[in-house]
Amino acid sequence: MTDTLKPDLVDTGAVEEKKPAASKAEPRGTATFRIWRGDRERGRLVDYTTRVAPGMVVLDAVHEIQAEQANDLAVRWNCKAGKCGSCSAEVNGMPKLMCMTRLSELPLEKPVTVEPMRSFPPVKDLVTDVSWNFRVKPKIRKFKPRPPDAPDGTWRMAQTDVDRVQEFRKCIECFLCQDVCHVLRDHYLHDQFIGPRYLVHVAALEMHPLDVEDRVEDLRRAHGVGYCNITKCCTQVCPEHITITDNAIIPLKERVVDEFYDPLGRLTRLFSRRPEP
Repeated sequence: MTDTLKPDLVDTGAVEEKKPAASKAEPRGTATFRIWRGDRERGRLVDYTTRVAPGMVVLDAVHEIQAEQANDLAVRWNCKAGKCGSCSAEVNGMPKLMCMTRLSELPLEKPVTVEPMRSFPPVKDLVTDVSWNFRVKPKIRKFKPRPPDAPDGTWRMAQTDVDRVQEFRKCIECFLCQDVCHVLRDHYLHDQFIGPRYLVHVAALEMHPLDVEDRVEDLRRAHGVGYCNITKCCTQVCPEHITITDNAIIPLKERVVDEFYDPLGRLTRLFSRRPEP
């Protein structure tokens, strides 16, 4: 990664204490966008001035620049509706979806900086190589349902248990939570930590009322849940407003603690186990 992408150029804490001063009026006229241009070897920030209009989002401005000034500008996008997670980037140092970041929310009196996600290797311009995420998922133990509990071969579940995991299904895999996580962003522990997105996936499995697979040992060792120090930065950047830290990561940490670090609990489980027939 080049000098332009070194952590000292952007607040690597990446957690907004409060929103920056934003223009309340809809944008009109022109604005300057400082966009990172480059590849894995080198790159730099380049200023482009383009027209802005009411209702525009950052992705609109990037497309305008791409069409009129920089035809070779690489940017990943798909739905432009905040549902595909493709247009993830860092806008003024904060991980955001470009299609959901309105220009009216940004201070346009100074250049708007648009950079690729820092936790993943750059490919070209605003496009990053997020393939590591897709190599992580197969390492997680798959869903294993308990036997049916009704004569017709179906299951009975409490609605509260069903509701508990619905939140986790909203994830669009934009990987903004992975990008903001300091374990990946600053310490590069990609080989020891699966990151908040996949801890959410594990939580969706572990808390499913039908699942009986045991992933606690994996959470402790292979998945590295202990590295998370619950700063809640992942929760703050989630465009789907999933309560990642409180509802997924902390309960998983509690399961690990109960299993491996609670001596009284371990004795209770040891003596309460039924002898095998």
